[in-house]
Amino acid sequence: MKKHNFSAGPSILPQEVLQKASEAIVNFNGLDLSLIEISHRSKEFIAVMDKAQALVKELLELPEGYSVLFLQGGASTEFLMAPYNLLTVGGKAAYLDTGSWSSKAIKEAKIFGETVVVASSKDKGYNYIPKGYEVPSDADYIHFTSNNTIFGTQLNEFPGGDVLKVVDMSSDIFSRKIDYSQFDVVYAGAQKNMGPAGTTVVIVKDEVLGKSGRQVPSMLDYKTHAEKDSMFNTPPVFAIYVSMLTLEWLKSKGGVEAIEKENRAKAALLYNEVDSNPSFVGFAAKEDRSIMNVTFNLTDESLKEKFDTLCVEAGISALNGHRSVGGYRASIYNAMSIESVEVLVKAMQDLNK
Repeated sequence: MKKHNFSAGPSILPQEVLQKASEAIVNFNGLDLSLIEISHRSKEFIAVMDKAQALVKELLELPEGYSVLFLQGGASTEFLMAPYNLLTVGGKAAYLDTGSWSSKAIKEAKIFGETVVVASSKDKGYNYIPKGYEVPSDADYIHFTSNNTIFGTQLNEFPGGDVLKVVDMSSDIFSRKIDYSQFDVVYAGAQKNMGPAGTTVVIVKDEVLGKSGRQVPSMLDYKTHAEKDSMFNTPPVFAIYVSMLTLEWLKSKGGVEAIEKENRAKAALLYNEVDSNPSFVGFAAKEDRSIMNVTFNLTDESLKEKFDTLCVEAGISALNGHRSVGGYRASIYNAMSIESVEVLVKAMQDLNK
């Protein structure tokens, strides 16, 4: 039976990427050596790193003046690195609180100095995106999460103002066309739309490097990694290689603009069923719904066993909502086919038979 993997992360990857990655584990580029046993400073792996960085710049249409870094520690380490590198001594950081991950980022920033929450949707269980807030003009930066994986909300408009903008795009990078020149730092764990867990892509505007006035430990300093081209220490070679393969796959499909059309079609199909099926109700406010993570609940919990059985019989995997929220969550990242979404929709329809 074919599996339909709706996992929120680590998540689905294209089959052709998995095939190439498996071959490289045994014999990389005809070297009769595994990818994971060659030197990260060999010309073969340096070519992988260069291509991965170039593909990020090409697919996101980054202007000149940005560095692309492949780091470790996930977005959770970036919660720490962002204030370490950008919050000046005696300065102020501004945060938009839209879910669990932004709350964790706020907690880390408070270690370094004054941290202001400009708006929060916690009052309604993070089921919407706050609007109409003001960003303090004296803030060193404003931090926000573009897509909230757990709650299924997504920013359609980004904070304005002249302060630096830092965005966690872990769960929707490469999924929709955005003007990245408006951001100063972008970070994203690979394990949603780019590759396996183990690396984090960080896009940083060169002009903001080394400006915090703090003494930043080498491993936590963006400037260190930019100057060393992500080779300050041994990088996660396998995760970077699979990310490169995934970016090649995305380019072959027509890039971000093409994949956005597919993503919106998948989301529209699923949300239409959620809204029209009396057995289900959506969690997120309609105007703030994510095209990556569709969250919904049963209107009658007594139907849970029946629906779960239908999902198992259909080969549907990892549909349960986050443990802190419950219900269901269908993560429909770039590699998810519309055919898999159709299988889920049919299971939802069969619940009423």
